[in-house]
Amino acid sequence: SGAHFNPLVTLMLRLRGEVTAAPWLLLVLVQCGGALVGVALAHAMFVLPILQVSTKLRTSTGLWISEVVATVGLLAVIAFGKKASLDSIAARVGAYIAAAYWFTASTSFANPAVTFARMGSDSFAGIAPISAPAFIAAQLAGLAIMLAMLRLTQSTSTGAR
Repeated sequence: SGAHFNPLVTLMLRLRGEVTAAPWLLLVLVQCGGALVGVALAHAMFVLPILQVSTKLRTSTGLWISEVVATVGLLAVIAFGKKASLDSIAARVGAYIAAAYWFTASTSFANPAVTFARMGSDSFAGIAPISAPAFIAAQLAGLAIMLAMLRLTQSTSTGAR
């Protein structure tokens, strides 16, 4: 699977021809399903109702900008980190997500599967279903920016104009 748990990472790799069409959709479904299982497991460990719907509204321009920034950063760590060392990607991603939790106003969801799953947790970490589409749109905007950055750096490094 490439050990990615984020549909945006899978989509980025798909659009760059690094993941074939057949497993792409299956990976995204498994990523979202796995995120839901994770929420259910967390609720079970903390003796909370397994099925919940979040009431935590997350609606502001600052939060959406934060999601764009968090997403671009995460995808940059992955895309540019792969060129440096495949062995260190997991550590780099973990360090980035931990840092981005603190330096972004949104607490760095940066993952549509996480956004989807957090709709099912009425805790401080949740996101109300009405707030989720804007977060996912911001994450997709981050992906678009990252793809443009990759095209730019690729054309600059090959001398193409």
